[in-house]
Amino acid sequence: MLKRQFSRLPFAGLFLVSILCANAWALPRCFFVSSYHQGYSWSDGVQRGLEKVLQGKCELRQFDMDTKRHKSDADKRAAALAAKQLIESWKPDVVITADDNAARYLIVPYYKDAALPFVFCGVNWSVEEYGFPFENVTGMIEVAPVRAMLKEARRLRGDANHFFYLGADTTTERKNLARFRKAAEDLGLTMESALVDTPEAWIEAFEKAQRFPFVAIGSHAGINGWDFEAVRAAIQDKVATLSVTNHEWMMPVTMLGFTKIPEEQGEWAGETALAILEGVSPGEIPIVANRRWDLWLNEGLVKLAGIRLPDKLRAKAKRWQKTQ
Repeated sequence: MLKRQFSRLPFAGLFLVSILCANAWALPRCFFVSSYHQGYSWSDGVQRGLEKVLQGKCELRQFDMDTKRHKSDADKRAAALAAKQLIESWKPDVVITADDNAARYLIVPYYKDAALPFVFCGVNWSVEEYGFPFENVTGMIEVAPVRAMLKEARRLRGDANHFFYLGADTTTERKNLARFRKAAEDLGLTMESALVDTPEAWIEAFEKAQRFPFVAIGSHAGINGWDFEAVRAAIQDKVATLSVTNHEWMMPVTMLGFTKIPEEQGEWAGETALAILEGVSPGEIPIVANRRWDLWLNEGLVKLAGIRLPDKLRAKAKRWQKTQ
């Protein structure tokens, strides 16, 4: 019996060493909470940027709150609680969040100044309403080039002094609308607007907007039953004025895009998460804004309206294609 026990000791020792080595080489855990859903263009871009940076450096798990499609306050609170429960069971080393609802419903009520570090991205315009930074929270805010876009649209339309804003009736779009209104006031522009919740209401408002020198197109996200092909077909004979947007995914129904790059948000969040895993405190990392934009051109819609754009602008712009 004693001999059998001794004969097992080397194997037991090897087993223990293998456990210790596995622990030593285990990747840190990164948990990603997206406010929205996969298949939503912005969220997919953030995810691509994050995965590009963290691949092979972190064990990454993702939870989608899906609050564009399930947007009641109760739905958002339930999704945040589900994310919290997953965090507590999996015990990640760092949590990355994307967009406002994860900040509002998950970080603020449950993790203010907690031991667990958080990196947010995609929070629109400002973090003032959330009280960031916390000791354990840093991130990148999402700022659209609104003033630059409005100035260019005004110039292209012969120093126009008014325009129309069209978007979905959502929390994010109400926040965007407030920023557009402030930028318009600063530039001496007057603005009318419509925030809608059905494709039919959007098409009706789009037709009304054609009477203005130009229309700023907000996001469709949150409009139930939206179908780009159907909406494109419905506006073909209505297009008469310049349209501009800050959202790349709205290019099927917009002439010019001055757009943020979601991958920038994901890449920055990933790099920041890695820095935290290496020992940098979130409180030592300043909150920043995005710095990169793209210029897009939908030539089909421009031709429908008979609008001539400057050659210099056309040369700089990326072409949106119907197959995208």
